Amino acid sequence: MSGNFSLWSRRALLGSAAGMIAAGAAGKLLAAPAGQPIRVGSTLALTGPLAQTAMIYKIVGEYYVEMLNKANGLLGRPVEWVLYDDQSKPDVARSLYEKLLTVDKVDLIIGPYATGGILSAVGVAQRHNKLFIQGSLGMPHLVPYEMAFPATPFGPEPNQSYPAKLLDMMATAPNPPKSITILTSKFPSAQYWSAGAKQVAEARGIKVPLYLEYEFGNRDFNAIAARVKEANADFLWVGALGLEGNQLLEAMKKLNYLPKRHFYLFPAPGPMAVAAEANNAFAQGTAEEHAPFTDKPAFASFANEFRVRATKAGLPNPNLDSQAISAYVTWELLSKAAEATKSIDDKKMAAWLRGNTVDTIIWPMRFDGKFNHGPDQQTVRQLQDGKWVVVWPSHFAPPGVKPRF
Repeated sequence: MSGNFSLWSRRALLGSAAGMIAAGAAGKLLAAPAGQPIRVGSTLALTGPLAQTAMIYKIVGEYYVEMLNKANGLLGRPVEWVLYDDQSKPDVARSLYEKLLTVDKVDLIIGPYATGGILSAVGVAQRHNKLFIQGSLGMPHLVPYEMAFPATPFGPEPNQSYPAKLLDMMATAPNPPKSITILTSKFPSAQYWSAGAKQVAEARGIKVPLYLEYEFGNRDFNAIAARVKEANADFLWVGALGLEGNQLLEAMKKLNYLPKRHFYLFPAPGPMAVAAEANNAFAQGTAEEHAPFTDKPAFASFANEFRVRATKAGLPNPNLDSQAISAYVTWELLSKAAEATKSIDDKKMAAWLRGNTVDTIIWPMRFDGKFNHGPDQQTVRQLQDGKWVVVWPSHFAPPGVKPRF
């Protein structure tokens, strides 16, 4: 511990055990990384209300750094990850990123988990002219910084594009919803997307009998559940983060009420997967552990490794999900930009990302739109019989799987 910071200075310097290793299909022998480590700094919400999901980012980051160091490192040098706990508090994240750059003097940084921390950290990155790649910013318009890039395919206006995508799917139901209740945490991105959902729904003639905001970190959903039951809309949108979705489901269960159809924006995927009341619930997603995504060998290999590590860490759902993929792509973009430019110069790496399409573990991504975003490539996933599967757009669904309405 240091000062008033809860600190996990996780220094993931994992050297290669052998002097030379095989380089996959290329069949080349690569020298083990050598020289001064390239130090990458970040924070994660290892404690506090976001910890359940942030732990996924920690597991993936450790795996990616280990992969790099078992190969040729980055630019032939070993990689060290300096990680602090921001306690799910944006002000703590801000202070820790300042420490990473001025005291620890890391070479590169990546963003924390969740919009609040990202908005705090990116201001520090901008003051120091640092490349900033993050995997969970839900409000692109608040980060016009030219060296900030997303690892998630949210698109520049997810508050409009994603609700439209979800309601396009719901329109294919035998009885499309005519009313929608919208609940949301006051967490910035959840609030922003949920307000957009209200606008999109009303523009389509869907009634909104209840729009209700609650404080981020709230744990008592009994009164809220009663309001949801009273409204009894055809569809429930919940701008939930982490365990909030589970807590609402438990509160509604006490009232012997289950929504006809329900959606949770950013749930903790594991705990929701084991909740019986969540069966057939929808959630925001990108990719899941099934075809066509597993057709890419790198994706399939990562899914297997993540399952092993998540099981060891005691996560309730060890299957690969969208949060793990965002974490992986964050590191993937950073390493590909460094290798392509043969440098760790922040401006050179940022210029390369802005000018190129990058083939990632899920799909090609580009950054030539507003706020360095490409198009919205998100998906809708559904919890079917205890497993998350992508159900929309339909060409991303596994064979024979359709939305259950």
